[in-house]
Amino acid sequence: MKKILVVEDNELNLEMLQRRLTRRGFAVTTAQDGQEAIEKTFAENPDLILMDMNLPVLDGWEATRQIKSDEKLKTIPVIALTAHAMSDDEDKALNAGCDDFATKPVDFGRLLEKIEKHLKTGGDRG
Repeated sequence: MKKILVVEDNELNLEMLQRRLTRRGFAVTTAQDGQEAIEKTFAENPDLILMDMNLPVLDGWEATRQIKSDEKLKTIPVIALTAHAMSDDEDKALNAGCDDFATKPVDFGRLLEKIEKHLKTGGDRG
């Protein structure tokens, strides 16, 4: 069973993603701020991270940079989730180390396609 870390500070979005991903057969763990995301990534070594970019404590851009700067964690695919649909926001997320980008409100079908794609290509993790 593939493990997904969902990092989201909005309780409704978090619950919706957790419920729908669990229903699809994923093991889901959650974090509600960027610092907690880093700690959970080190502790649980998820197969993929869904990272909200606008988070308290430490934003998603910095949390992603720190995760991607670690030798053991850098191959974990990170999909940015943001309400900002501007092209420079996508560039900013990709420059921070995100592997993909999805806008809110979440189109779950499209997000699921991105998750599946990255889980297939990210399977070379030790």
